[in-house]
Amino acid sequence: MFYIHFFIVFLDYFSDLFWLLEIAPVEYRIHPPFIRSVVPRNAWKPPAYLEGHRNQNNRLAFLKNVPSRDKLHQRGIKFVLSLFANVYRKWVIEKPLASLILVLLIVGYFSYHIPNFKLDASAESLVLENDDSLQYYRKISKSYGSDDFLIITYAPFKDLMSDAVLADLKSLSDELAKLDRVHSTDSILNVPLLNSPRVEISKLATDIRTLETAGVDREMARKEFLESPIYKSLLLSSDGKITIIRVNFERDEKYFSLMYRRNDLRDKKKEFGLDEKEEALFVKARQEFRDYHAQVLDSEDRLIRSVRDIMDRHRDQAEMFLGGIPMITTDMIGFIEHDLKTFGLGVIAFLILMLSLFFKKKRWVVLPMSCCVITVLVMVGFLGLMDWRVTVISSNFVSILLIITMSLTVHLIVRYQGLNDNNPGQSQKELVWQTVCLMAQPCFYTAITTIVAFSSLLVSGIRPVIDFGWIMTSGISLAFILIFIFFPAALVLLNPEAPGSGKDRTKSFTLSIAAFSNRNRNAILFGSLLLAMVSAIGISKLEVENRFIDHFKSNTEIYRGMEVIDQQLGGTTPLDIIMNPDQKYFDYLKEANEKNIEEDIFDDDPFAEESEEVENNYWFNSNMLDRVEKIHDYLEGLPEVGKVQSISTLIKVFTQLDKGRKPDDYDLALIRKLMPEKVKDSLVNPYLSPDANQIHINIRLIESNPTLRRSQLIEKIRSHLVEELKFDPKTIHFTGMVVLYNNMLQSLYRSQILTIGVVFFAIMFMFMILFRSVSLALIGIVPNLLAAGTVLSLMGWLGIPLDMMTITIAAITLGIAVDNTIHYIHRFQREFKVDQNYLSAMDRCHGSIGKAMYYTSVTITLGFSILALSEFMPTIYFGLLTGAAMVIALIGALTLLPLLIVVFRPLSRGGN
Repeated sequence: MFYIHFFIVFLDYFSDLFWLLEIAPVEYRIHPPFIRSVVPRNAWKPPAYLEGHRNQNNRLAFLKNVPSRDKLHQRGIKFVLSLFANVYRKWVIEKPLASLILVLLIVGYFSYHIPNFKLDASAESLVLENDDSLQYYRKISKSYGSDDFLIITYAPFKDLMSDAVLADLKSLSDELAKLDRVHSTDSILNVPLLNSPRVEISKLATDIRTLETAGVDREMARKEFLESPIYKSLLLSSDGKITIIRVNFERDEKYFSLMYRRNDLRDKKKEFGLDEKEEALFVKARQEFRDYHAQVLDSEDRLIRSVRDIMDRHRDQAEMFLGGIPMITTDMIGFIEHDLKTFGLGVIAFLILMLSLFFKKKRWVVLPMSCCVITVLVMVGFLGLMDWRVTVISSNFVSILLIITMSLTVHLIVRYQGLNDNNPGQSQKELVWQTVCLMAQPCFYTAITTIVAFSSLLVSGIRPVIDFGWIMTSGISLAFILIFIFFPAALVLLNPEAPGSGKDRTKSFTLSIAAFSNRNRNAILFGSLLLAMVSAIGISKLEVENRFIDHFKSNTEIYRGMEVIDQQLGGTTPLDIIMNPDQKYFDYLKEANEKNIEEDIFDDDPFAEESEEVENNYWFNSNMLDRVEKIHDYLEGLPEVGKVQSISTLIKVFTQLDKGRKPDDYDLALIRKLMPEKVKDSLVNPYLSPDANQIHINIRLIESNPTLRRSQLIEKIRSHLVEELKFDPKTIHFTGMVVLYNNMLQSLYRSQILTIGVVFFAIMFMFMILFRSVSLALIGIVPNLLAAGTVLSLMGWLGIPLDMMTITIAAITLGIAVDNTIHYIHRFQREFKVDQNYLSAMDRCHGSIGKAMYYTSVTITLGFSILALSEFMPTIYFGLLTGAAMVIALIGALTLLPLLIVVFRPLSRGGN
């Protein structure tokens, strides 16, 4: 909408200038040099209403004959457009070499910045914009540990406890521990064994063994790994055949410091605004974080390659898969690179094939392909110059930009061929000029409507979808400008075609569609109504719940590793529950502190320190730990939940060590005092705050469970804690990747409605401006809404959920499909003026613009189908479903659209 607003302001300003140029007395007129240079001298003759007043001194007499300001505004707009046309013709048509040199200079400048083009698939690029849950997640991760680690599943070909396997596992762990950024590794080799044999509580500080301890009973250790509340389904699968190595990374303090500084300034800007100095600091902080973030991604990529190299050296001993968020981030970037290369080269090869089949001439292959390549080079260089990172969602921008650029170019080619056939002997410059004059307006509006469609993605609130919208908006704007400079300038330098060379069988095909539509009016109208009803039912079946594992093909390491961990090692996706004390506890502390100030009641009590430790914490006492155990057991009983870890795990272990007796408050104080730091780091610190006033429960969800509904599960757990276990709802907080992912999923449906709504009203507004008719605007929008609704209903009927890619289908379908509508109605208005006959106008439109619509739609449909070569399943769905929508839109534009015009007669009365 910014472009439209700017254009209106531009015309309004220059219409005032026109007023000065046209009606002011000659002595007051302005004659800017830049206007004199492009407008012929005879254009400056005074208008008729000024004749006779040039030498009069009577100002009132002069003003009485002045036209109204509205008329002058219209004349001003025409003048500005005429002025622009003269400039355009002088530099593009008359001096094509100058324009071509300018385009080449632009391409060279932006190509210089292509090496700065960067990719980003980190969690930072895959979350909701301004999500408060993200800030809370980062805060909790700082306290209890982050997801910054790798998991290696290890399935040995021999018995897990054999000397050879344990030696290989030791060698693998040691090699991994030597890598940069690796803080430590955890495996069955170095975790503490508390029940092999049983360790007495009083000897916790001195009698801790590991599998590497000399003389340890390996079979007892195997049994502990299979039965211990700590290790079962965590370090060892239930069948005892698969274990894991967890590679823990050092916390990158510089990364988080830069991120927090940027976030603080961004939050302040949002709430209070920034002064000039703070704004400069914010810009600097944002850039510093982006630069360091890119370095971190490069470092992680090298680290993941090193880890895989080490794994490759041990694959003769075991089957291994790599998992973890850093690995997923790195592999996603690999998918982006693959998609950019595959889609770019694949679409280019496909477009060359299509152009050769459609037009059968070298010029109509070379010129359009040159436009496509120039547009992509400039856009990629622009993204590099602006340091605009491409994400998984926007990785297909190259292919879409190629397709849209080709669509615009094909319309110019078909129009040029039509003019050439109807005007034999006309000069090449005149043919090109007429082509530009006739196609500038419909192409401008088709570009604008497509821009509006992609701009609607900005309201989604989903960071990668927003970036995709901005990238495509900028790309289409560049494509339109470059096409209307390069294509005419290059075409002028070529000789005209022989008349009739543009004819082919396509015209006969599109004319047969016109005849079919006329013969089957009722069938098409009732069929469209029935399709709309079926679509409404299908849309009601749309869901946003989807499994993250299903985003990847089953042969990828991401999928196979997640599948093993999900099904045999306690689930994949982490969900964290944070619980705080209720307000009554804080009131109690305040009252107790005030009382202790007045009298020291523990002066002579030798056990005062331990008593205070038990009393002055909320969770680490027998009463509250019993309640935590109830939470823990409830969560373990849920079918969607795999491994559960909490402070209750510690209590279960010590109950097991003490022959079934639960530790009382005295035991708990003793445990905290005697427990070695290494055991604390494993069993206490990840689940209990240092003051014991906050607990952290870690849950891993089974992504492959078909009944998993994240939002419903979270609400089910919250309801149980509040209604059954009587916890204050204000003390319960859910966080983790599940919450962040769920927030994004739940925003998809709302975003779908918002984006479609924005596109609908924006396109209706465009139609009313372009066609100057509300009825034509309504007729024009119907086939496109039907196409978008049909593809959404197809998703509903087939059970394909909305995700980050498929959310964009409806808006993009509307934005691209209306191109056909605009071209058809614009041409229909012209053809109708010839004989005022609807059916004749329909036949002529199908035989001319219908051919271009067919070419572009086939190109777009097959071009989107190339996205099926992606490694990312949402991209595959996006390509195939958008292609299907384009087919439906083409059918609607060649059947339902003309039929609605013929039936409702929105233009004027005429023949049949």
